[in-house]
Amino acid sequence: MKKNISITPDVIARHGITPEEYERIKTILGREPNITELGIFSVMWSEHCSYKNSRPELKKLPRDGDFILVKAGEENAGIVDIGDGWAIAFKIESHNHPSAVEPFQGAATGMGGIIRDIFTMGARPILGFNSLRFGPIEGRSANAAQNRRWFAGVVAGIAHYGNCIGIPTVGGEVYFDASYNGNPLVNALCLGIIRHDQIKRGKACGIGNPVIYVGSATGRDGLAGAAFASRELTEESHEDRPAVQVGDPFMEKLLLEACLEAMRKDGLVVGIQDMGAAGLTCSTCETASRGGTGNEIDLNLVPKREPGMTPYEIMLSESQERMLLIAQKGREKEVEEIFQKWDLHGVTIGRVTHDGLMRVKVGSKVVAEIPAAKLADDAPIYHREARQPAWEIENLKFEMPPEPTDYEKTLVELLRSPTIASKNWVYRQYDHMVQDGTVVAPGSDAAVIRINLERPDLGFKGTGAKYIAFTTDCNSTYCYLDPFEGGKTAVAEAARNLVCSGARPLAITNCLNFGNPMKPEIFWQFRRCIEGMAEACRAFHTPVTGGNVSFYNESPAGAVDPTPTIGMLGLIDDPQHITTQWFKTEGDVVLLLGELGGELGGELGGSEYLKRIHKLKKGAPPKMDLAHARRIHEACLDFIRQGWVKSAHDCSEGGLAVALAECCIANGDNLVGATIDLPITAAVLFGESQSRIVLSATPENAERILGSELPVTRLGLTGGTALRIGRLTWDICKLRHAWWQAIGRVMDH
Repeated sequence: MKKNISITPDVIARHGITPEEYERIKTILGREPNITELGIFSVMWSEHCSYKNSRPELKKLPRDGDFILVKAGEENAGIVDIGDGWAIAFKIESHNHPSAVEPFQGAATGMGGIIRDIFTMGARPILGFNSLRFGPIEGRSANAAQNRRWFAGVVAGIAHYGNCIGIPTVGGEVYFDASYNGNPLVNALCLGIIRHDQIKRGKACGIGNPVIYVGSATGRDGLAGAAFASRELTEESHEDRPAVQVGDPFMEKLLLEACLEAMRKDGLVVGIQDMGAAGLTCSTCETASRGGTGNEIDLNLVPKREPGMTPYEIMLSESQERMLLIAQKGREKEVEEIFQKWDLHGVTIGRVTHDGLMRVKVGSKVVAEIPAAKLADDAPIYHREARQPAWEIENLKFEMPPEPTDYEKTLVELLRSPTIASKNWVYRQYDHMVQDGTVVAPGSDAAVIRINLERPDLGFKGTGAKYIAFTTDCNSTYCYLDPFEGGKTAVAEAARNLVCSGARPLAITNCLNFGNPMKPEIFWQFRRCIEGMAEACRAFHTPVTGGNVSFYNESPAGAVDPTPTIGMLGLIDDPQHITTQWFKTEGDVVLLLGELGGELGGELGGSEYLKRIHKLKKGAPPKMDLAHARRIHEACLDFIRQGWVKSAHDCSEGGLAVALAECCIANGDNLVGATIDLPITAAVLFGESQSRIVLSATPENAERILGSELPVTRLGLTGGTALRIGRLTWDICKLRHAWWQAIGRVMDH
């Protein structure tokens, strides 16, 4: 690009800066900005970096807890104490827009970025997770063909990065809905293990300390990606390919090991920050702002892989696999030697200053000089108008369709729904066993990981092991129909999945995917989802440790359904409590913990049954009674700890019939049928009443569970080669085939 560009109203508008914001910039600087400074303000004051439209609402989420070591918003990731001096760092981020333009690289670099957020805290990454949303993949339409390409590219990108770097991708979720036509959602999550005394902060402290650039060289890829992520996708978005980064997982593996080695040396690293969104701009100004200091850097010293790069391009590039490190003065050579050993750049490009300015030079010439704290923390905050959409009220008015003419075919059709069907086509592409810690692999309600504390690469010789469970959840249809109930349900279902695995929920991270916040109806959805989530987090004592807001998820076809994805961490106190969803042996009693619900004819609103069978996205979604849900969760966990439960499975999309079928067919090595006594109605079989868990137990233990003061129903017995519900019968081998092959049949043919 040209080195000297006049600042005109058109140039300001193309940078996403409003006239009012431009006046604010001039007030901060005391003068007109140059083009480099305008670009810096553009990315730092984008929604992606500043949360200028969402921050007032995010304050409603609970963030405190005795076990929270690093709170939401303080650093790159939140950190939670898990006992004995050990902690978990975890966070989820979106890479939606880049994945829509270039699905493979968009998803791959989404994984790379979230992994860096974890090891920049000093933690060793031990697992990856994801939440993916696409338009329908079935059929011959142009949309379906495009959705299949996005789906295949995104999964391949995640697999490539995670497999190459050696971090297991152990679970996630995939949903399909027409609202994601033109704008898929790609949310990536990473989790790491760390000792309390190993936690590093992204602060530039110590006047005169060196600012060291480490990792890969800077190129023009990913230029102004944060600003790109803060506007709607259009038909011309393919022209934004320079805003899609290019990842190298092998380089990131070297960077990970080099950074952890440097951080383990006593007193060597004062602060460290990932060069993620907004690249060198964000890392320099945020470290200075957090440290209450300034940074001065010389762009002539920055390693570059392309000739003729301007200051604007260097500062706004989002090239991957780079970090900014603040070292102890006089120990620069130690840092350089570590990174040279790992074949990486380790170059001192500047120093920490006392004046609070982010000063960018090219040799002796100053090309940008901005107060760091004003840039990082004083972005304008907007209180947007919120208005309930007319469709929320209209969607409540619909006529319930007649009962199915063939209940048996209906269940098979639901099991074939890509949203409900087995996701083995996805997770077979992931190495979910690397690092040898995966206890419960993809395919149950939550992933379970054994963390071996005796691993030498943790930087501390521990003893024994810790067991954690993790899940991601969100029913976006519920959030579309009733954002408040949908927000509550997303948190509650995540907690329910963890307790079904034998874990007690600890904390959440969230990725809030919405349309354009300038539209009052979209901001209403955002606000109400936040309020529902906040209420649920308080009910389950699961504070929010951080996450990401992703607005402007709109294509020419419209906005995506509100999708506040919840990633929830749980701790398993005893490995004997680990529980999976499938039936284990014949002759066990099948129980339903929670209200049967559907016999009253309700709870079909927003169901997968209405969407899949009747093409209706209407009705009131199931109400979430949080006090009742907590009682159910505590009871389930108590039964598991007593040793009374053989299997536990969350009842969610598709209702009770789908949950029972999954209990029969989820374990391909041991299919176990069941004979169940239930009324045969659509509401009973396919309604999605909340806070229900299907349990199996020996007859003796079943009597103990039935003797509790909770709503528990005896449904039947396990055994045989069929699932029988009243007069209805399904061969479980055929059910398994329909469910297991559904996505592969679409994607591989």
